Amino acid sequence: MSPTSPAIRLESLHARYGPREALAGIDLEVGAGERFGVMGPNGAGKTTVFRILATLMTPSSGRARVAGHDVTEAPHEVRRRIGVVFQGNAQDALLTVDENLALAGTMQGVSGRARRDAVLGEFGLTERRRDRAGTLSGGLRRRLELARALLHEPPVLLLDEPSAGLDPVARAELWVRLEALSARGVTVFVATHDLHEAERCDRIAIVDRGRCVGIGSPRGLRDGIGSEVIVLECDDPDAFAAECRARFDLRATAIAGEVRIEVDGAHAWVPRLVDAWPGRIRSLTVRPPTLEDVFVRATGHRFDGGRDANPPDHAHA
Repeated sequence: MSPTSPAIRLESLHARYGPREALAGIDLEVGAGERFGVMGPNGAGKTTVFRILATLMTPSSGRARVAGHDVTEAPHEVRRRIGVVFQGNAQDALLTVDENLALAGTMQGVSGRARRDAVLGEFGLTERRRDRAGTLSGGLRRRLELARALLHEPPVLLLDEPSAGLDPVARAELWVRLEALSARGVTVFVATHDLHEAERCDRIAIVDRGRCVGIGSPRGLRDGIGSEVIVLECDDPDAFAAECRARFDLRATAIAGEVRIEVDGAHAWVPRLVDAWPGRIRSLTVRPPTLEDVFVRATGHRFDGGRDANPPDHAHA
């Protein structure tokens, strides 16, 4: 892989589980040293992308290349160049930290104590090397997962829901380590449904129902929504959203019992909305846009699956 070639490239990637289409043509490129997230709700297709890149699944059609090698044509070459951290802990709970690393080294072709000592030190596990993995805290077990995945010094690190089950302190520490890996040139690829985790990436691809519905930096995607979002509760939100669109030409969307209005200068709109529909608004908040707002605009439903009777392409710009 040359320094200018992408670390990961997906071209019209399709995948099926029997009759169900899990991926419906995903295209994306991830640069070397980039922290890249594939973000979507459960069932969106992100874990399928992760499994294909980890050579655990063969795509139905299209191509996936990692570090310049095709995952279908050269899976062994891909495996030499990736570290994989699964959502659950993959280490043997009955083995010690050092024994888990030695076992991983045997599978990865890394022998000798020097490299094990190096990763133990890097991840703050030297003093715990003789402890059984099952006795470690969640944060320490995640460190051990990273140490195992990086023992053979791969240029690409794949992680599936890396913060799952971690407390806030352990989660923050994990991302400090991932950012340090990225800074030294390791490509960090994350599959996640955690919006806060996605915010820590340089760029994200938002997927839904097997399709990529948005790609860019978290800030850039949020900026595309506008400066503020009004969220209000009222009776008959579908009718209220339609009236907002008709009367004020606002981008108003009814979703899961709420009305979301994307507008600049939201605070100036609050009294106008209250005066226009006296007594109909039960509650109202103004906040900056989130990645969930990006998802809602692109898909017409909430990140957790709440449906919208009026998809976003019916709303006015």
